[in-house]
Amino acid sequence: MHSEPQKPITVTSPLLPPLEEFTELLQDIWQRKWLTNNGHYHKLLEEALADYLGVPYLSLFTNGTLPLITALQALNLTQGEVITTPYSFVATTHALIWNGLTPVFADVDPVWGNLDPAAVEACITERTVAIMPVHVYGTPCDTAALQHIADQHGLKIIYDAAHAFGVKQNGNSVLQAGDMSTLSFHATKVYNTVEGGALVCHSAEMKRHIDQLRNFGFTGETEVEAAGINSKMDEIRASYGLLNLRQVDAAIAARKGIAESYRAALAHVPGIRCLQDIPGVQHNYAYFPIYIDAAAYGRTRDELYFALREHGIFARRYFYPVIPDFSIYANSLSAKAAHIPHARALAASVICLPMYAELPHAAAEKIVSLIR
Repeated sequence: MHSEPQKPITVTSPLLPPLEEFTELLQDIWQRKWLTNNGHYHKLLEEALADYLGVPYLSLFTNGTLPLITALQALNLTQGEVITTPYSFVATTHALIWNGLTPVFADVDPVWGNLDPAAVEACITERTVAIMPVHVYGTPCDTAALQHIADQHGLKIIYDAAHAFGVKQNGNSVLQAGDMSTLSFHATKVYNTVEGGALVCHSAEMKRHIDQLRNFGFTGETEVEAAGINSKMDEIRASYGLLNLRQVDAAIAARKGIAESYRAALAHVPGIRCLQDIPGVQHNYAYFPIYIDAAAYGRTRDELYFALREHGIFARRYFYPVIPDFSIYANSLSAKAAHIPHARALAASVICLPMYAELPHAAAEKIVSLIR
């Protein structure tokens, strides 16, 4: 007899609400016949997320990239240079290009992969208008140091907090830092609305402006005051998001258990480095990156990566390559001038292992056994 092929172990799997509960909300939406434009569930989700995340003002979006683009527009940042990270997903830098801004890549710290404040300061010129850091893997940036630099030079800070849902430092949400923070609710994230995102700001006036920008710039039925776009979240995804919010704490707790198991199992494997929890930080365990020292481990990162794939384990080299190495940026002046040895070293050695709330114990054991 032939055995059934084993199901691949993917790097992530979406948190899904109970189907029967989602069906009930869909029936209510069908009755209401209001599918988008600040509907019932949209309002409920904005309020619930602001409360859960501990932020004063939050605006929902249809994905996680449009909040980045809109934040720059809302702060009137449409020319000049923005210092950002080379160690991120391309959306971070793409948002700058869409706003006519020039990305300038500063190096990251060699342990966590977040923007190095000293490297940021070294990149500041008379054309610098803002800093766009990323809380990589949900690990908080050195927000105090970055804010000090921004205050000294009169710069704005927009945090790409796509990975940082629910993350707190010393009891406070990391989304409180800077001028604005953006979130992604993509299906691969700790918390998802299938596709979706949010923009966090600090005043009612700014929230009104953001809400206008995500709805074509309308300020009333017959008045348009800004060149906005259409980036609103619909009722179906908002209702889905409300249900997922009920179970996200349990999902994060499960992720924490998987992270602790990985760390314990890999602690004494030569050439494997895992990120540790930081005292005072409430982590969300969005990802589990390991870094490979080929000399000590006996294999390169790519050799391990492809060996895992041969056994049905689809880990991810995330982030690889660094953003300045993509063809769209490789020939830019900022990319050529970038001195980013730490970012390149991390990108050349990282593998994110499968991490999701329902990852079976046997799957995690298989992964660490193969790595060992």
